[in-house]
Amino acid sequence: MSTERRAVSNQIADELEACGVGLVASLPDDWVSDLIKVVEADDRFIHVPVNREESAVGLCSGTFFSKTYSAAVMGASGMLTCVYAVTKINYTYDIPMFFLVSMRGAVGDTAKYQVSNGIYFLDVLDTIDLPYKVIESRDQLSEIPRVHRHSRVYSRPSAVILSREVLNGEA
Repeated sequence: MSTERRAVSNQIADELEACGVGLVASLPDDWVSDLIKVVEADDRFIHVPVNREESAVGLCSGTFFSKTYSAAVMGASGMLTCVYAVTKINYTYDIPMFFLVSMRGAVGDTAKYQVSNGIYFLDVLDTIDLPYKVIESRDQLSEIPRVHRHSRVYSRPSAVILSREVLNGEA
């Protein structure tokens, strides 16, 4: 892990702690792998790797009832697979949830199989009225607590979408 990527991942972990997040569920994605490693090694968090994105929705939604703040970390394609679970569980029962998602498929992504995500990912979030903030520079990471707090006020999920440049420590 490069020094820049570690610094960004540490900053994100600090912002999660500022939110009061105690549990992080994650599904691997190349762009968030460094963040997952940092969270997994950090005693401030219980880290739960999941094998399906919907499992992260169920786990993080359940923590709401124990008054534990949580975050789900995944790639854009993973978030897209959660649409049914989010609209069925979180929207039906007004359960807040917080996502940290890599902006796969955006300009700069060199993985051709991710391009389709960039075409419709944000449009899908807009369609289901899921509030999000796209983070394109490191100084915007301080917005994480504000977006997390919004999910609690709104009683619905919200997301921070992380660009490749931020996650790589380039912006």
